[in-house]
Amino acid sequence: MKRFFYILTRPFVWLWKFLSSGLTVLSNLVFLSFVLIGLSVALYTPKVHVPLQSALVLAPEGDIVEERSPMDPMTRVLSRVSGAPLHEETFLQDIIDAVSTATDDRRIKLLVINTNRMGDASLDQIRTIGAAIDIFKQTGKKVIAVGDNFNQAQYYLASWADKIYLHPMGAVNIRGFSVFRLYLREMLDKLAVNFHVFRVGTFKSAVEPFLRNNMSPEDKEANSLWLGNLWTAYCADIAKHRKLEPAILTDNINQLVAQLASVGGDRSQLALTTGLVDGLKTHQEMEELIKEQVGLSKDKKSYNHIGFNDYLETVSPSYADIPNKNNLIGIITASGTIMPGDNAVGQIGADDLIKRIRKARQDVRVKAIVLRISTGGGSAFASELIREELVAAKKDGKIVVVSMGAMAASGGYWLAADADAIVASPTTLTGSIGIFGAIPTVEKTLAHLGIHGDGVGTTDIAHFGNLTTAMSDKERAALQMDVEQGYRRFIDIVAKGRKMSAAQVEKIAEGRVWDGETALKLGLVDKLGNLQEAIAEAAKRAQVPEENGFFIELTPDNFLERFKRAEQPVEAMAARLLHSPLVPAPLRRPAAEQLDFLLHSSDPRGLYSHCLLPLSTLSFQ
Repeated sequence: MKRFFYILTRPFVWLWKFLSSGLTVLSNLVFLSFVLIGLSVALYTPKVHVPLQSALVLAPEGDIVEERSPMDPMTRVLSRVSGAPLHEETFLQDIIDAVSTATDDRRIKLLVINTNRMGDASLDQIRTIGAAIDIFKQTGKKVIAVGDNFNQAQYYLASWADKIYLHPMGAVNIRGFSVFRLYLREMLDKLAVNFHVFRVGTFKSAVEPFLRNNMSPEDKEANSLWLGNLWTAYCADIAKHRKLEPAILTDNINQLVAQLASVGGDRSQLALTTGLVDGLKTHQEMEELIKEQVGLSKDKKSYNHIGFNDYLETVSPSYADIPNKNNLIGIITASGTIMPGDNAVGQIGADDLIKRIRKARQDVRVKAIVLRISTGGGSAFASELIREELVAAKKDGKIVVVSMGAMAASGGYWLAADADAIVASPTTLTGSIGIFGAIPTVEKTLAHLGIHGDGVGTTDIAHFGNLTTAMSDKERAALQMDVEQGYRRFIDIVAKGRKMSAAQVEKIAEGRVWDGETALKLGLVDKLGNLQEAIAEAAKRAQVPEENGFFIELTPDNFLERFKRAEQPVEAMAARLLHSPLVPAPLRRPAAEQLDFLLHSSDPRGLYSHCLLPLSTLSFQ
């Protein structure tokens, strides 16, 4: 009987197993289908249509950068789904590509520059964009700039337009360039911190904030020289574009209070009467003015236009890798403080940069390397490691050209000195050939709290580097010798790389900062120009077409490396403190700029070739 029931029920058991397995498979298939549909929707990019006789609206968002910030893939997908911008930054080469493509695009009739959301940008970056705009204008196409307000960087870009329009409640805030730092000597004294500084060079002012309560006369002298040169260049460009006399422009700025009183305190009217803008227009009035030039959009809701990001979808990016093509120029960009290890936000990680240089060095297709750097320096050891890899590339037969951005000073010049050619913009800040060490000890601070450090060691120098005990004369002497030896090495590297005598280098060293124009006269750089001109120089020297350049990036070794690094506890705490209401808003940026270097100081010997110039000075907002 048992056997009978077993045989009778078995088909039903098999049927149930089939149905349950089928339902599981079916549910999994349905789930996977939904996932695939979701990803397809997220990653789908509709074909962009460029209207005829339209305006290209160039509206940079955030800082203008030359090296994209790292972003994990999930963030990209979620940003695309939500429609939120990926970054508050705009890639400089994207702007150049868009404007250059629009120059020959018959569908584009007008370029509209909207600077309302534009963040930091350096003089040399805006000049590079301006050069592309000049070529655009040579075709007979017009350029209009609009803004609710203009800071110094925004107005500098807007000055390339044929017409500039300001909101009636807006202002043009041009006030001049300056360098202001926070000086910590009195605070350190109150905290009983002994800050031991070792340096070589009259003008090596990176450590002054720890030694003084004000700027030294030598630092004021050096800063006044390059600030004056950059200000002259800025005013000359604006005067040329606006058909003003540079002296009158400067006088109007100096007489701001009196000029403002003459127009009843109306800053927009002041901008109009002094020739800085061509008209005062509300948003609605600007819409109507542009409609007169390009007509209505297809949906009749606005003027006929295409946005910058949409237009980029139709543009072939410059300097993309070219498969199966030889005789290439590898382009590497790096920006931030130079430190050992991997890249992080605001840093040039020596290990990552060396990997990119080595990738170019070992690629038989690459005949030349262009290293685009923007840095105030950092770790002397990390700078030396990068320099050694560039020297190795030269020994392997590669042409090496260094293109200097807003700044390539101290450690930035250290690593560049052996290049076949150095190209800097007239407004680049470079030089700062010097070195220093800085070590705090907190024995007095701890003593005030009733804490004392003591112990024994196996040698007379076992206590060297102990921050809780006083620094001995022997340790102080050893550290000073380290710095002096590092300085001599720096001088020798520059002398050999630039084919100068050590005595010649010493005359222009001692930590002094030079602008690009002056650096050219001193022999610290070979020619003036931007990245494109550096690529042309590399192409000429390597005898390859300059259009064969391509950006070299690192491919992550595994999936996890594609995600951003988690922030470090100390850095995270400092960042939150500096951006908290406890710190007054005007002090947040200078404090962050000066403390950033301290938080990332990790040279194995404690030696730094660093130029402490605020980033806000170079972006001149």
